[in-house]
Amino acid sequence: MGFFESVGRKAHERRKAFAVAMAFLGESAAAAVSAIFHPRRFRFGDFALAFQHAAYDGLAIAAGIGLLLGMILAFQSAAALQMFGVEVYVADMLAIGLFRELGPIVTAIILAGRSGSAFAAEIGTMKVDEELDALATMGLPPVRFLVLPRVAAAVMAMPILTIVLELAGLAGGALVLRLMKVPPVVFWQHVEATSSVFMISFGLAKSCLFGLLVGMIGCFEGMRTKATSDGVGSAATSAVVGGIVAIAASDGILAVLCYLWNL
Repeated sequence: MGFFESVGRKAHERRKAFAVAMAFLGESAAAAVSAIFHPRRFRFGDFALAFQHAAYDGLAIAAGIGLLLGMILAFQSAAALQMFGVEVYVADMLAIGLFRELGPIVTAIILAGRSGSAFAAEIGTMKVDEELDALATMGLPPVRFLVLPRVAAAVMAMPILTIVLELAGLAGGALVLRLMKVPPVVFWQHVEATSSVFMISFGLAKSCLFGLLVGMIGCFEGMRTKATSDGVGSAATSAVVGGIVAIAASDGILAVLCYLWNL
């Protein structure tokens, strides 16, 4: 009976967690629709502050990681292509890889580590201090006041950080090829010839989706923080891990759809 009891308890806990997640998703969707039809209900001050922390404060780390990523990819690929005298095609590889896959994914992981954990810690601390209960007692929905501005900030910040990371990655690749006697003009000509409006737009659309996932998961983990000594830390950790898993899973689904639709 111990085995069956433990299995039943786990199944019951999973069911309750799924119900809570669906309720949070529905409440967030209702708050978003309400903010669209009633813009004055949206807290633009909280949105601006969250956007500053997510986008402006993350520009330096996004540019630094993008530069290093572009240099590493250029060095690794040029070492093989140089044997055939076609190291200039590193520019094509960087453009396709950064614009279509690596740029949005790496930026989303950065956002999950910085902002996703911060969202969970901020809202989790409010819950431990019973500030969420105070909002509910006053008739103020915590989702509209706390979740919606942060999720919107994450969605808006992702394309900006993605563009910065991609440009820094291309600059790093151009620097490496310059050391290999490839003129920067030739490098950027290959980047321009390889890139397309659809490729860049598709990557930015993916970045917005990843930002939505990171913001929602971070706020959700904060809302269900346990009032224990390690509750806030556990919520921040779960926000980062859950965000990265969601990013990988959604990117895999998009990759399969692109293959099926020949995109």
